[in-house]
Amino acid sequence: MATINTFSLITLPLLLLFTVQLSCAAAADPPPTNQTSPAALCKFTPDPAYCRSLLPNRNSNVYDCARFSVRRSISQSRKFLDLVNDYLTRRSSLTLSAIRALEDCKFLAELNFDFLSSSFQTVNTTSKTLSSIKADDIQTLLSAIITNEQTCLESLQSEAASLENGLSSPLFNDTKLYSVSLAFFTKGWVPRTRTWKHRGNNLPGFANGRLPLKMSRKTLEVYQSVSRRKLLQAGESGVLVSDIVTVNQNGTGDFVTINDAIAAAPNKSSGANGYFMIYVTTGVYEEYVNIAKNKRYLMMVGDGINQTIITGNRSVADGWTTFNSATFIVTGPNFVAVNITVRNTAGAIKHQAVALRSGADLSTFYSCSFEAYQDTLYTHSLRQFYRECDIYGTVDFIFGNAAVILQNCNIYPRLPMSGQFNAITAQGRTDPNQNTGTSIHNCVIRASDDLATSGSTVKTFLGRPWKEYSRTVYMQNFMDDLIDSAGWQKWNGDFALSSLYYAEYNNTGPGSDTSNRVTWDGYHVIDAIDAANFTVSNFLLGDAWLPLAGIPFSGSLI
Repeated sequence: MATINTFSLITLPLLLLFTVQLSCAAAADPPPTNQTSPAALCKFTPDPAYCRSLLPNRNSNVYDCARFSVRRSISQSRKFLDLVNDYLTRRSSLTLSAIRALEDCKFLAELNFDFLSSSFQTVNTTSKTLSSIKADDIQTLLSAIITNEQTCLESLQSEAASLENGLSSPLFNDTKLYSVSLAFFTKGWVPRTRTWKHRGNNLPGFANGRLPLKMSRKTLEVYQSVSRRKLLQAGESGVLVSDIVTVNQNGTGDFVTINDAIAAAPNKSSGANGYFMIYVTTGVYEEYVNIAKNKRYLMMVGDGINQTIITGNRSVADGWTTFNSATFIVTGPNFVAVNITVRNTAGAIKHQAVALRSGADLSTFYSCSFEAYQDTLYTHSLRQFYRECDIYGTVDFIFGNAAVILQNCNIYPRLPMSGQFNAITAQGRTDPNQNTGTSIHNCVIRASDDLATSGSTVKTFLGRPWKEYSRTVYMQNFMDDLIDSAGWQKWNGDFALSSLYYAEYNNTGPGSDTSNRVTWDGYHVIDAIDAANFTVSNFLLGDAWLPLAGIPFSGSLI
């Protein structure tokens, strides 16, 4: 797929990486906009005072100042990565939890450098509003950079307080800088009206938008076996697959473990030859799966929910960060998973224990099950889609800061520990210009068997505001009577109650009555026009990329 080169390092002159121009108005190819004062430019950023202190005291325009701030952001991201690496050279004097927190920060800082480099390539060559798809690509990267900073800080705060003093200040300052970059980009390049065209028409290997089937005889036999289970049906031609390998624990496949199969997948695939498919046969796989950022266009297909099971038991209580407690981690873009169960069996008593963490852009999960208690499904960042999946959990069990839609899924609140309540979502948007949020569309929300038969009076809420600009929308779902009449729960006092965006549209069932919902400024009962903003076609521009994965979806309201 011919998308932006999200993860490759862009070769930039050292002058751009480690120095900052004295004037943000000094860039070549002046944009066709009027010059104005820094004070006027900074008014639309979240922190105008900081923005004003950042910019040189001379007239400029949004395009040049965006280049200035992104260039400076690249330099700062490199400096922070060097600082983290310096701490890691002293690992012999650090606790295991401190090392794990620093490793989280290193991983995230490396992503940030990549994302900023890719973003700079666009802002440095264009001084006009972009197409919706291209603008969404860059806005997604710049949104993820801020999320990555926050995640690093959370790992340091919860696992390595001794390191926080030395790293929290640069994290805080860099986040403000990245926020300025995102604000300028949003103002200068993002169109006010989102339109799109199917990417498939312009992709190498996808002639005229069709999805040709190119397989060897052996590969075709496996594909046809899988397809007979009603998987991966994409029009007349099927899904483009470059190769298929089979994982079987009895030794009759190509690999015995899932991670060995992942290692065999090509690195940095462009997708021109299709997906590398890993077919995982029935079995319980006790391994921690990690699909790295260089493993692109990887498709993993199992034999069905509760047939192909991947399981682990890492938790915060056992010294892992929330970020790295996941049984299954995926960062490689354009990932597709079908017919797989992912579990974290640490149990409610171990608190945060993630089943799946996805930071994979344009990733898709179809007919999968995610099972844990607190923090089950970590939709960390970038763009994600879940269809006909089952999600089980208790506290904040769908959380993160991706632009994500769950469609036609089953959401099962479980029986929590004594004294706890259930919160289905905890969305983590920290900046008003981030294009992130959680949209739950045409799903069924009902108690899991353990909660339904417990006779418990546990309260279950639709969500609570983890971060200041938390954004969650429920549209056309069935809500059973376990949903508390207030609908939503506070995080801490009046935190974020005015700045969040929580909305409900045309839900049904005994738990959907909005007459006694919270009266926060940020809560809304919306109409079809507003709800349409959070559909697959509009919120994810899914018509442009989901058809290539062969996954069914509804682009609009039903």
